[in-house]
Amino acid sequence: MRTLIAIPVFNEEKHVERVLDRVARFVPTWASAVLVIDDGSTDRTPDLLANRNVHLFRHEGNLGYGRSLRDAFLWADRQKFDWVVTMDCDEQHEPDRIPAFVEAARTGDADIISGSRYMRGASAQSAPPADRRAINARLTGAINRRLGFSLTDAFCGYKAHRVDSMRSLSLDESGYAFPMQLWVQAAARKLRVREIPVSLIYNDPNRTFGGPLDDPLVRLRHYCAALESELQRWSHLLPPKSEGALAPCRECA
Repeated sequence: MRTLIAIPVFNEEKHVERVLDRVARFVPTWASAVLVIDDGSTDRTPDLLANRNVHLFRHEGNLGYGRSLRDAFLWADRQKFDWVVTMDCDEQHEPDRIPAFVEAARTGDADIISGSRYMRGASAQSAPPADRRAINARLTGAINRRLGFSLTDAFCGYKAHRVDSMRSLSLDESGYAFPMQLWVQAAARKLRVREIPVSLIYNDPNRTFGGPLDDPLVRLRHYCAALESELQRWSHLLPPKSEGALAPCRECA
């Protein structure tokens, strides 16, 4: 099983070397290669990546988190990997959990294995900012209610994705609303989803999204709008137990 570790980065000069040093311990035993997607960093990140033993894909400008993930899936498909494990580069996703994702993938009973910071068995090393936890809980509830999932953490970026299954999706979201699109299309394409516990770590509670999304209400409405758009786009393929794809979103009310 060829597994790629894909790490989107943007201005991560404080963390990138430590993260890659820790990730390297799991290559080649648990992973075949590491891909770093530099989303137009303007700090020292490009210099720090220059001599690392990783595959590097660089955006000339900041194109967004979702775009970085989409490029990782496309690259993995072209290079004939079987699975892609995505993780962030801010030291909130522990590389030590990579073997757990690979072992879960090897069981063959899922297409997306999603990390959860809130399911039973997850350890909490720090508390999340209140607005992020509240938005996560509200949107996770909406996704479960309307798509028939039983997720406990809809926004964790630490995931393993079966490459063949990702090829069946039509992902075009470039920003932070990417999970809304992913979950709707996963339901529409009847992908098998399971969660495994990961640690809850927030090293920097003041870390921002940048721009208007730093306002929690703006962020919530943005996510709701993305969810509604995808529900309408895929309503003809969603499972019968999903609750009214065209119903107004009550999460933002």
